[in-house]
Amino acid sequence: MEPEASSLYQEACTLEYQHDYTSAVEKLKKAIEISPEDTILLTKLAGIYTDLNEYDNAVKIYEKVIEIKPNDAFIYISLGSIFETQGKYKESLAAYEKALNIFPEYKYNYLNLANVQYQIKDYKSAIENYNLFLNTYSQHWEARKSLANSYLVDNNPEKAVQEFEKLYTENNEHFDDYANFGIALFKTENYEKAIEFLEKAVEKDMDNMTAKVCLALSYQAIEKNEMALAQFNAIFKQDSKLDSIRYDYANLLADMSKNEQAIEEYKKYIAAYPKDSRAYKNLGTVYKRENDIKNAIVNFEKSLSLNNNDTETKKAIAECYHLDGNYDEAIKYYDEILALNSDDTDTKINKAIALHASEKYSEAIYLYNKILEERNSEIVQNNLSDAIISQSRIYLETGDFSNAIEGFVKAISRGTKDSYAYFGLAKAYRSTGIYDKATEYYEKAISMNPDEKEYSAEYADFISAINSTKEKEITSDGIKEISLIVDGGASDNSYIENIEKNKSLIKQGNECYKNKKYDEAIKLYKEALMLKPSDEETLLRIGNAYKLKNDEKNAIDFYKKSIFVKPEYADGWFNLGLVYADQKNIVQSKKCFEKTISINPKYAYAYYALGMANETEENNELAIENYEKFLKYNTDSSAKETVEARLNNLKKE
Repeated sequence: MEPEASSLYQEACTLEYQHDYTSAVEKLKKAIEISPEDTILLTKLAGIYTDLNEYDNAVKIYEKVIEIKPNDAFIYISLGSIFETQGKYKESLAAYEKALNIFPEYKYNYLNLANVQYQIKDYKSAIENYNLFLNTYSQHWEARKSLANSYLVDNNPEKAVQEFEKLYTENNEHFDDYANFGIALFKTENYEKAIEFLEKAVEKDMDNMTAKVCLALSYQAIEKNEMALAQFNAIFKQDSKLDSIRYDYANLLADMSKNEQAIEEYKKYIAAYPKDSRAYKNLGTVYKRENDIKNAIVNFEKSLSLNNNDTETKKAIAECYHLDGNYDEAIKYYDEILALNSDDTDTKINKAIALHASEKYSEAIYLYNKILEERNSEIVQNNLSDAIISQSRIYLETGDFSNAIEGFVKAISRGTKDSYAYFGLAKAYRSTGIYDKATEYYEKAISMNPDEKEYSAEYADFISAINSTKEKEITSDGIKEISLIVDGGASDNSYIENIEKNKSLIKQGNECYKNKKYDEAIKLYKEALMLKPSDEETLLRIGNAYKLKNDEKNAIDFYKKSIFVKPEYADGWFNLGLVYADQKNIVQSKKCFEKTISINPKYAYAYYALGMANETEENNELAIENYEKFLKYNTDSSAKETVEARLNNLKKE
């Protein structure tokens, strides 16, 4: 550098120190005119241009320096810094990489590279270079924070948590990234700890919506439902259009049994995201819980149209069709499930029950037998016997007495507890003229079910007919003998013992029920149910006991079971309606009471209950109509006075 140029350089440095950058530039330009190839002068001028934000001028000067001194790594680093400031990340990255090639020992350049790579979302490269930098400068907290955030956005929350832990443990006084640490913890499903940091993040920044959402979801994940609900409500108050989280919000409402709200939120989510099969599936599940089977089916069908391989949804829709009495559709879905998993025994059982309920007895019997080859089940055993009896009953009604006898004998040999098997066998033997066997099985049927008037009446008719026939068949040679013989069934001692035990358990249960010992009554009824699983009256008794214990969930469950085993069981429908009425579920209660009346049009108290429901809905005209029907069929004098009083009040309004 020429002496004059050196003097100008010193003056420029003084001016720069005094922040008189314009004068400093003029001095340097004069010095460069004297020593145009001096890289010290050029570098100083480029630096001052950078401080003045005159980046284009600075770049031109640095490029001139590179022409003179092409292997100066720090010139490339200065260029990279300018390009990074200008957002020219491609050029910045190229400059930093050139510096790295020239001077790989300069570790700070790894931080430069990583910062640019983070900006261009090349997170894997950024992570590699942050780690290379931190191998030397392990206490550089900003670099570690950037590394943690790189792991987070690169979907490696476990590594992000490790880095945030180091930051928080070793530098907690200056730690401020509660939000991202909390989000990383949330993504690793460490919900308790995530809540700790997310609460701090939300307190610090009320507008951080991501932290708020993760906080709500963390509460939800550990079933702090009320806190989750409050957080979701706060989020939607702040941003009512944040539809992306309505699915989780609806799930929370459903878990909290806020079914109507859940339905509305699922619908809003579906409006925004109509291709998400999960939303339709969960909406269908809520409708099913509400016993709105039609809407449940609609949504399950839509879910399957978007994701036809979801076996759980197929099971749900099959069950809905089954409950709705559409057995053919139920069977169709059971077959689809079995096509995907032929070893699904539970689905086979449900299919067999659907075949059974749709009176396809031969197919049901075949499938029940196949199931029993895989798994011994008392329910399947009982259902098989019932299907055999039902099939035999059809044979009996159509005059196929040989197959009827074979079927009834098979059911009895299997230990059926259904007295009709004995009665049907007696009828078949009577029709084929085997009167001694007919007599034997009439008597067994009556001993098993002495309250069944049909058995006694037909047996009396049979005895009368036999006596009449015998009188007519007496000849001079004596009484005409009937020689046709058919083998009978197995011993019925154990079966009769079970029947007596069943009656004894029910009697004991009734006594406990009367004395308000409901838990003991339930236990005894359930033991009785093991001996006669399809006894709708015992199922009803259990439901009644649960209802008196205020256990509405179990009460509903057993009332539903009673009408499942006997769909035309009026008492089961009526009592189910009462529970729904207690729950203020007027729509479902009315459906049950209307079903009760369709089965038994003279069921007085169903009209009474409907009248009360009509009053609740302020439909006085219909309430009056139902109360009047109650009075028409009622035999309870005390209830009569109450209803008459209600009628008088309604008619005055």
